[in-house]
Amino acid sequence: MTEDTLVVVYPSLFAENKINQLIENIKKILKIKKLKFTNIVKDDFLICIQADDPVFVSSAIALLFGIKKIAIAKKIKNNFKTIVSEIGEISSNLLLKGEKFYVKADGNPKGFVVKDLELAATSTIIQKNQKISAKPGTELKHDKLLQIYVTKSNAYVCIFVDEGLGGTVNNSQLQKSICCITDEFSAINCLETIKQGFEIKLLICYETREDVVHLVKIIDKILPRMLKSEVELEFHKIPKFGKKSEDVLSKNSLITNIMIKCGKERQISHISLAVSPLVFPSTHVGILQKRVFSAGMIPHIALSGIDSEIIKNGKEIGMEKYISKIEKFMKINLKKPNSKLKKDEKTIKKIIKVKLGPNNVHEILDSLEIEH
Repeated sequence: MTEDTLVVVYPSLFAENKINQLIENIKKILKIKKLKFTNIVKDDFLICIQADDPVFVSSAIALLFGIKKIAIAKKIKNNFKTIVSEIGEISSNLLLKGEKFYVKADGNPKGFVVKDLELAATSTIIQKNQKISAKPGTELKHDKLLQIYVTKSNAYVCIFVDEGLGGTVNNSQLQKSICCITDEFSAINCLETIKQGFEIKLLICYETREDVVHLVKIIDKILPRMLKSEVELEFHKIPKFGKKSEDVLSKNSLITNIMIKCGKERQISHISLAVSPLVFPSTHVGILQKRVFSAGMIPHIALSGIDSEIIKNGKEIGMEKYISKIEKFMKINLKKPNSKLKKDEKTIKKIIKVKLGPNNVHEILDSLEIEH
């Protein structure tokens, strides 16, 4: 890649006032992934990273929250004719026969308006690619997106664009919250807690050996997004519960007690409850909130207003094959809880530390002495 080819990060709406922290997180994730970079600078509303391996660097940065889009782009001067000419050249290398393209410009142009740039670039691309019959598409229906970001001084013509995870910047709340993963739904809750800026302490509650193997595979999707090179995991073997409504609520109640106990031991102020008023009875949610408050801690409900977005969030972290289970759980008719929600059986606890790498699942199961 040439020196004028950069990785360009477009912050999410909720990260625009936390750019400096996002830059520090980018440096941290690149250090964890052992990826070298020459420079990181702000250019108006963008963060630009100069690196020897833009593809690997962009993939690593994509693990972070607080990002709207990540692009590999060519940096040129903020000049109308230069931008139009450059995007015409790039389109010749990107477009295939018969493909529909869409030009999207964004930013702060100097001496021209964004719409004029989009129209001129579209016209140039049509002329340059007549032999392959490339045609303009729409914002909703196209084969290739040709993105242009224009700052006050420069323009960035994108060679490749990928969607970011959104949310706010990792650890921007400057607060720790305890999360417990016991199924796919609670894993999404954990993801949302990170996405909302909390640093998490991760607990895993399981009933059987088969459960722990399954949960460790799910955890492996979340660990790279915790912005750490080494993570401490706390496993709790809990009594076996059934599938009935009262069993689901009782299990949820027991897990809340485990999190409260951990919070007191670790002096962590927030408890992330894997519940939502859209799925759980509001009475049950209220009982758990009061229990956390009475312990001197703050309950956090990351999924309080989420609905079908939960499916998108699951796909974001590579949990496509678990989506059907999440949908099935959301359709359970959980009834109003009764007074028999006090299930405080003893659990078996084991704490392990894992250095993140390509074999996380095997290392965790080996540390737990579980065959796999």
